[in-house]
Amino acid sequence: MSKALIVGGGIAGLATAIAFDRRGWEVEVLERAPELTAVGAGISLWSNALRALDELGVGERIRERAVEDAAAGIRDARGRWLSRTDTAALRARHGSPVVLHRADLLEILRAAVPESAVRTGISVTEARADGSVLHSAGVSRGDVVVGADGIHSVVRRAVCGVVEPRYSGYTAWRMVVTPTEPLGDLGESWGRGERFGFAALADGRVYCFAAANIPAGAPDGGLPELRRRFRDWHAPIPALLAAADADTVLRNDIYELPPLDTYVSGRLVLVGDAAHAMTPNLGQGACQALEDAVVLARVVATGGDPSAYDAERRPRTRMIADRSARIGTVAQLSNPLLAAVRDAVMRAMPASAQARALAPILDWTPGEPGAIQRPRTGGDVRSHTNT
Repeated sequence: MSKALIVGGGIAGLATAIAFDRRGWEVEVLERAPELTAVGAGISLWSNALRALDELGVGERIRERAVEDAAAGIRDARGRWLSRTDTAALRARHGSPVVLHRADLLEILRAAVPESAVRTGISVTEARADGSVLHSAGVSRGDVVVGADGIHSVVRRAVCGVVEPRYSGYTAWRMVVTPTEPLGDLGESWGRGERFGFAALADGRVYCFAAANIPAGAPDGGLPELRRRFRDWHAPIPALLAAADADTVLRNDIYELPPLDTYVSGRLVLVGDAAHAMTPNLGQGACQALEDAVVLARVVATGGDPSAYDAERRPRTRMIADRSARIGTVAQLSNPLLAAVRDAVMRAMPASAQARALAPILDWTPGEPGAIQRPRTGGDVRSHTNT
């Protein structure tokens, strides 16, 4: 039996394990953390990701834990609309995106991987083009070795050499809050060098996220800093921050990868952030990782050369990463004059323009339908969808 050895047990790694397992391959997942956990943040999954999840056989379970993303558009700091989302047109053409807790997504993916396939507490030190991986517990080998080990990937070093992530210029905070007042319209609000957004979760809580232009590695003022920055913004932003728990606020400087020359070398293949870590402005980071998993298994498990995966995935992910970076640049404008011009342009733009811009991203389909199914013991995964 052919074997896929996967380095990394996050969304990209678990999805890749499911994809190969469903095609009859043996899978082994090496995860550095002592257990698979996801900290408290939400995640958006667009229709392209939901199709990938359907192909993995877990789409229905995801939808049961999720809620339709009801984002109404983008406002300014005072609450005036900059752009409205044509949700009816979006739903009719692509289907609605959904929002769920990242921990729920990880739990569903983990349940679909054979229990014995996941090895935690394993630190990988080197990957080789012949399919061998050196780690803290010895050596593992695979017919294909998948680097799903994130933006600081060890496997990527063997594929591309040393590639340094680059700082986007802004940092982000994430938190899950129990609201104390009605939310009103959901979505994002843009200021000058700052943003705040919020989305409902299925359990009644609210996923909040914020961004601000800050030098990389700057001290984190935590929740008091967030409350200071957004205290004069429109409702319900101050109330959401007032209800937040300081111990649950996560902050991460936002980094991205420069374009790679290839995602493959010998038996080594990169997926997810290891291949194309991107800014979160399009909500496509996890979505592209899920696409990667489906395409890689489809290409390799049917006897194709991994270079075909590279040819299919690298142009698409590069296009999406570039778009996401450009949106971030515009959203984080801090110059008052430039920000005013941006706001005026956005108010004049028809809602249909957004749908046209999203179409090349959301129209993705898995390609060859119908992954090979084989009987399995363990958790039942029902077939029927952010990232």
